[in-house]
Amino acid sequence: MEAEFDYVIVGAGSAGCVLAHRLSESGRDSVLLLEAGGRDDSWLFRMPLGFMMAAANPAYDWGYASEQDAKLAGRSLPVPRGRVLGGCSSVNGMIYMRGHARDYDEWRQRGAVGWSHADVLPYFRRMESSWRGAGPWHGDAGPLAVTPVRGDHLLTEPIRRSTLAAGFEESDDLSGTRQEGFSPCEVTVDRRGRRASTAAAYLHPALKRSNLTLLSNAQATRVTVEQGRATGVDYLRDGRIAHVRARKEVVLSGGAYNSPQLLMLSGIGPAAELAHHGIPLVVDAPGVGRDLSEHPLVYMSFAAREPTTFLRALRVDRAALSVLRWAATGKGAFASQITSGVVMLRNRPELERPDVQLVFLPVRLDAKLWHPFGPRQSHVLSVMVMQLHPESRGTVTLRSADPLDKPRIDLNLLSTPADFADIREGISAVRRIFAQPPLRDMVDAEIAPGRGTDLDDFIRHNLKITQHPAGTCRMGGDAAAVVDSDLRVRGVAGLRVVDASVMPTIPGANINAAVIMIAERASDLIRGLPPLAKAD
Repeated sequence: MEAEFDYVIVGAGSAGCVLAHRLSESGRDSVLLLEAGGRDDSWLFRMPLGFMMAAANPAYDWGYASEQDAKLAGRSLPVPRGRVLGGCSSVNGMIYMRGHARDYDEWRQRGAVGWSHADVLPYFRRMESSWRGAGPWHGDAGPLAVTPVRGDHLLTEPIRRSTLAAGFEESDDLSGTRQEGFSPCEVTVDRRGRRASTAAAYLHPALKRSNLTLLSNAQATRVTVEQGRATGVDYLRDGRIAHVRARKEVVLSGGAYNSPQLLMLSGIGPAAELAHHGIPLVVDAPGVGRDLSEHPLVYMSFAAREPTTFLRALRVDRAALSVLRWAATGKGAFASQITSGVVMLRNRPELERPDVQLVFLPVRLDAKLWHPFGPRQSHVLSVMVMQLHPESRGTVTLRSADPLDKPRIDLNLLSTPADFADIREGISAVRRIFAQPPLRDMVDAEIAPGRGTDLDDFIRHNLKITQHPAGTCRMGGDAAAVVDSDLRVRGVAGLRVVDASVMPTIPGANINAAVIMIAERASDLIRGLPPLAKAD
């Protein structure tokens, strides 16, 4: 392997795979992609419903956890992060959503020049191969396949009817003109029924190019900086430290936890934090690791009156046939997500955009494969109540100067009354929906939180995260911003961050699509190409 490349990308996750594809496509620049995890060659990464097993496998996860928090009844929450080619796009639930147009206009208002909705919509279109075809809102020639979730076994129609009966609107495209209301889900699954991770969609086709090199099982430990410029990366592989130089740029795409950690390990971060761990200061950047945002959620559950939930498909013989059907035809119950639909809602009419997302799941959360003669599992309908724009902000700091030590993650959830209120209102909205037919006639009782339960107490003891961390290397024009609007790290030439950590605020939806969009636009910025023309 040559010891010098034009570009060195750290992290082959949702953003890094996009960058590897785009920066190498001209054939003129040499690109090295470093990934701490291994290959995505298991069939679990290809079969959409395999995500439940892949995500639970510690071999594909960083094993992070948050700090204990008194606001969460003293709990520490699991913080799953994909450690494999494709990163979280290889192990997530595949739901494709962009968020509201107002989310990106807010980025621009906060100083992120060139990141308004009109600026980023062309990049969403460029990355997509949407089942909807090309149009003002979608593209049909991009690497990333987007398809709808369909199937009567998901109970989508009764959920839709009850939602409308409860007074909520309907949208035929949450990325189009009506960005709120009930809608079936779209997912990053191709027409052959295979998961469209960024590894599958962007990286694997690009690896045929001679100017792109991938090193898996290689964990970056430090960015080297000489005379104010990033010159390369130290990394650990096979028990030994190696170094690679970057002629043009080093790009960090490790995500909202690993990118700020690597910056601090490299001497770029809050001066007091670095001094505490004995790390020589390169740039005093107080914003590194600050402004951590996450979408908090609670799950509600309802006892189904009849055995009509997706649990039926998990009988051992049926599941085996579903796997075989998927392998042979790319179709069947295991060939997509098992989400019945989503509702994007405003709890107060004066709001400009939805503040709560409801995700309906036609199955109990702890469902397991079962045998007709084994223990019985009751049939349950589940609903995720997710807060979209939390006020709370957390931090990512170092646990030590050892690059193999896990970062210290303080989520700091539920730090304001408004965060409690949004989730309470989301629970009330779900109850209104389940009070309407036909859902009213399909369930016996509310299991969780249960009538009469103190909702704030329920929230404290049951709050989880959606695995959408953002903001820890945020971009902007103010002095506390870590990167500028071109994603260049302030105070260090030749160094950028391209991942969810640069988001000024968290989008109001699942964020994987936004991360891919950021990488698409960043690839033009890095190459010095003119931006795509703004949308009308």
